[in-house]
Amino acid sequence: MKIGIVGGTGDIGEGMAMRLSPFYDVVVGSREQDKAEATCIMGREQLLKRGKTCSLNGVTNQAAIDAADIVILAIPFKHVAGTLATLHGFENKIVVSPVNPMEKQDHFVFVPPNEGSAALMIQKMLPKEARICSAFNTIAANKWKALDEELDYSVPVCSDDADAKKEVMAVVNRISHLKAFDAGPLSVSSMVESLTPLLLNIARYNKMRDVGIRFH
Repeated sequence: MKIGIVGGTGDIGEGMAMRLSPFYDVVVGSREQDKAEATCIMGREQLLKRGKTCSLNGVTNQAAIDAADIVILAIPFKHVAGTLATLHGFENKIVVSPVNPMEKQDHFVFVPPNEGSAALMIQKMLPKEARICSAFNTIAANKWKALDEELDYSVPVCSDDADAKKEVMAVVNRISHLKAFDAGPLSVSSMVESLTPLLLNIARYNKMRDVGIRFH
């Protein structure tokens, strides 16, 4: 299985690529292919130091979509519309949104689009054949790149496509100690996305770092 990461040179994208590439063929996308290639060189070096082999290659965002079975949109909410407007080929692809629409005021605030969630907005923007899931929304960006630390979190996964949801949950469960949970249809994504500003506020007001969630 090939996983393409659109926006794979940001903190979340880089960390996801390094976490996933020992198990899957990972294609890191960027607006600038040189930047994606440099990210992959760094990622391969980091994994090699830890005795891990991987499949990690840098390309453009469009090439990452074209090559992938699963596409992860590792881009900030404010760049989603502009980025997706330049891309195509999402038909019959599983598209994963870890995107959280929020703003930092005197505290972090959930600011959903008119559709109610980033995931539903993305579904509206992409072809109807795209198989949209939301996942990974509540994992702190810093944790993805902390390769010597285990990720011991719960990951809610939402989708209207039962088979796509199963595939994404299987990917989640390959990463460190993450545990995927079926959170229901894509309409539930708004609840999941709103957890991230809540977690950031808890971290800030309680002098904690990288707060996550676990279900027992």
